[in-house]
Amino acid sequence: MKKYLIILLFAVACSPKNSTEENTLSQIEDPEVMKYAVEGKTIYENHCGNCHQNDGLGLGNLIPPLRDADYFQESVHRSIWIMKYGQEGEIVVNDQVYNQPMPASPKLTPLEISQISTYLYNIWGMSEGKITSKQVEKYLQEKPVF
Repeated sequence: MKKYLIILLFAVACSPKNSTEENTLSQIEDPEVMKYAVEGKTIYENHCGNCHQNDGLGLGNLIPPLRDADYFQESVHRSIWIMKYGQEGEIVVNDQVYNQPMPASPKLTPLEISQISTYLYNIWGMSEGKITSKQVEKYLQEKPVF
């Protein structure tokens, strides 16, 4: 297992970087956070990247950004809730109004949501650390303030 993690860390560190993105995993130093983030990146790109884009910049006036987004950064709890249960109605992100419903993702497990969250909250200059599936389960039990 340790050998696999070292190979994985080396592959991520040596992979080509997109010069327009700052969502490098190379800023993550903790191996456990890195393990979750690497898995989370793949899940994010498969489930969320189509709308929010792999670089997190969203789709213009239609889909809000996650990268450098005040709404996203304000609450891990709320973000996790939205990943699982979706969201409807107006929201304001970085002083821009968005009103496109985000569909629920009921098939995402707490582990998958924890991996996505760990990835997103540890790139683009953030360093939240590992977000565990136990934390996700707790957040999903109580609706956050919107």
